[in-house]
Amino acid sequence: MGTKEILIALKKLPVNARILIVEKTLKNIRKAAPKKNLESAAEALLEDYESDKELTAFSSIDFESFYEAR
Repeated sequence: MGTKEILIALKKLPVNARILIVEKTLKNIRKAAPKKNLESAAEALLEDYESDKELTAFSSIDFESFYEAR
């Protein structure tokens, strides 16, 4: 179903149903936006993390056991 068909179908619904659809749609957009921004930031920095040894210095100890001293 395309945008045109969706808009035609929406016009046939009662106002309270249309408002509910708009609210749910906005909620989904707001929820997805931060995730997309984080994905874009991660992709932008990927090359740096793959090549810059200062950024990956501690990754060499990732698989070592860690014991908290108390």
